[in-house]
Formats: sequence, structure tokens, C-alpha cells
Amino acid sequence: MGRLMNLLVNACALSLSVCLIFPSIASAQLRKNYYANICPNVETTVRNVVNTKVQQTFVTIPATLRLFFHDCFVQGCDGSVIIQSTGTNTAEKDHPDNLSLAGDGFDTVIKAKAAVDAIPSCKNKVSCADILAMATRDVIALSGGPSYAVELGRLDGLSSTASSVNGKLPQPNFNFNQLLSIFAANGLNRNDMIALSAAHTLGFSHCNRFANRIYNFTQQNPVDPTLDKGYATQLQSMCPKNVDPRIAINMDPNTPRTFDNVYFKNLQQGKGLFTSDQVLFTDRRSKPAVNKWASNSAAFQNAFVAAMTKLGRVGIKTGSNGNIRSDCSAFN
Repeated sequence: MGRLMNLLVNACALSLSVCLIFPSIASAQLRKNYYANICPNVETTVRNVVNTKVQQTFVTIPATLRLFFHDCFVQGCDGSVIIQSTGTNTAEKDHPDNLSLAGDGFDTVIKAKAAVDAIPSCKNKVSCADILAMATRDVIALSGGPSYAVELGRLDGLSSTASSVNGKLPQPNFNFNQLLSIFAANGLNRNDMIALSAAHTLGFSHCNRFANRIYNFTQQNPVDPTLDKGYATQLQSMCPKNVDPRIAINMDPNTPRTFDNVYFKNLQQGKGLFTSDQVLFTDRRSKPAVNKWASNSAAFQNAFVAAMTKLGRVGIKTGSNGNIRSDCSAFN
């Protein structure tokens, strides 16, 4: 059995498909009490840093949550999105799809890593990937969402290239089948996809990410007919055609600073900001889940925690496939 385990772990390094067939192998070394005897106060230390950052700026919350998604969807949850580009390598964070990642997410991880490494017994014992996973849980809880035990034990990745991002991240104009496909590539099913999409209950978007829905959807319908008319007019007033590209608006028009199930209530009213949001209500395959979670906050939170736990297991690095970075933004 031990030999089989080694073969499968090695195979995971070569083929994501093998990891998806044997998902327990990919997450074999993750466990909720991983640092209990290594750095017992790590979660409190990270949480204190996150608390301070959130008090300084709310942007910390959506920025950290989005950073975790963008990390895990490209080469797995290995902290590779935090790596800075160099003269000889353009890193993930400088791919066009990642340029809108807010700096406060990166800053949260870097400051939390410094606080952890300031504890002598913890120095160089906790990965940046794990710190990002913990910080993500903390920002969700601080914004009114569920707190949950995070599986830990990831190593940091040894590679970060902009080219590896191509085609790996969901786009605002994705249809339902495209969403299903890109989540399935990460071992996530339909319910996981619907639950994780509700991260859009927090944060903001630049106007160009949805401008096609309010100005040039089709020749017959310049405005996407699935958009609530009043909401469409509101979006046009906030995002005129020649708007400053730096202007951003709230993803959730009702409770933009609270992690809640209002995201699903908005979809019921035609107030999903992206095509990829609203399609969850218009497609018959996902509409029942949207309706259920719009009326049952506890059921949604349970589904979200389950999906986040699965997401956190994607493509984790073990053994010689990773290490613990001393600086989250640079390889050792």
C-alpha cells in the first residue's frame, strides 16, 4: 500500500487528472491540526494581522478572498500568485487576468508571514500557501461569513509564470457550461461552483468587466435582457461609456460589505453583475440551488465551507515539489 501511495503522489505531480481520480491522495498530508506541535499559535497570529489590516482598509477582505481563488485555480493552492516578477521571469501576478488583484491581499499574506516568522519556534516552519488559506478563512468570518477549521500542511510552489494562467480563471462573460468545465478541471462540482460564485457578495469590479451587458450585448438587445431594468440604468449611470478605467463599483448592490446569501437574492431579481453570475439563475441546472440558498442562509454557508475545503486541496505541493519560502514574494 505504501508503494502504491508513493506512485500516486508522484503521478499527481505529473498529471492533474490522476489527482482528481484520487482526490484523497492530493490532500493526504493536509490536516486541521497540522501546526499544533510546530507553531501552535499560528492561527491566532495570522488572525491578529488580518484583524489589523481589515481595520485599516475593508479592501483587505475581498482582496484576500480573491487572491486565494486566483492562486488555487492556477497550479493549485501553492502561493505562486504572490511571487514577484523578475528580469528573467514574468510571474502569475503580472498576467492580465491578475493585474486587478488588489495589493492589500498580497500585503496581508506578507505581513502575516512576518508576524509568524517573528516567533522563533515558528520561523521558516509555515508556508505562504497555508497563511493565505488561513487569512482567507479569517476575512470571510470578519465580514459576517462562517468561520471554519482550515486544513493545513501545504508547501509553497517552485514555479510561477504568467503563461501558466492562460485559460485557467473564470471570466465574467462565461456561460454555464464554461463555468462547469473550469471548475471541474479543479475537481469541483456544480454545487461547489454555485456556492463559490457567491464570493461575489463581497468586493468590487471595474466597469469594463461588464460593460458589454449594459451597452452592446447584442444588436437586437444592447442591454442584456436578463438584467433588471432599474439595475441596468443604475449601472449605466455609474459606468458611462467613456468612464475612467480605474472606476470600480460594488459587486453586490445591497450588502457589499457583508458575506451573506443576498448574492442569491440578487440573482433572483436580475441583479447579478456578471453574465457568469446571472446565468446561475437563468440556467435550469443551477436555479434550484440559487433559490434554496437565497432562502436558507445556513444551507448556503455549509455548502460554501465544503466547497472552500475542496478548493483548498487543489494541486497542493508535497515533498520535493515544494518548500517553505522565507519571503512569500520570492523563491528561496
